[in-house]
Amino acid sequence: MKYIYGIIILLMLSTGCGKEENYIPDVAVNYNVTLAEFSIKSTNNVLLVPNYGVGGLVIVKTPLGSFVAFDRCSTVNPEKVCKIVPDESGLTATDPCSGAKFSLLDGSPQKAPAERSLKTYTITLQGSTLLHVSN
Repeated sequence: MKYIYGIIILLMLSTGCGKEENYIPDVAVNYNVTLAEFSIKSTNNVLLVPNYGVGGLVIVKTPLGSFVAFDRCSTVNPEKVCKIVPDESGLTATDPCSGAKFSLLDGSPQKAPAERSLKTYTITLQGSTLLHVSN
């Protein structure tokens, strides 16, 4: 009987202690950009901002005129911190390490091996001229 209890305890310990893998860690983000600066520095309505988040930020002005912000770190093997690269259309981005593709409208995976959406950040318009990105 002790043998059976030992096996049950061992199984519970080995299956209950797993850690979540393949996630983008939370890093404090507090970034501001004016609409004028966004217009000047963006390409195809996509602005890449280094040194924020895990892999940098990508801020996108959608076709409807709203803004979205994501971490550039791909969700495919995020421990490699492979930075997504916007495609010419400005509507999708590709992970150059895995070939995965993501929508820049909502961060959703568009092509395997991507299974998880890009990490999103909150973006707000402060006043009528300042975009604020945070988490």
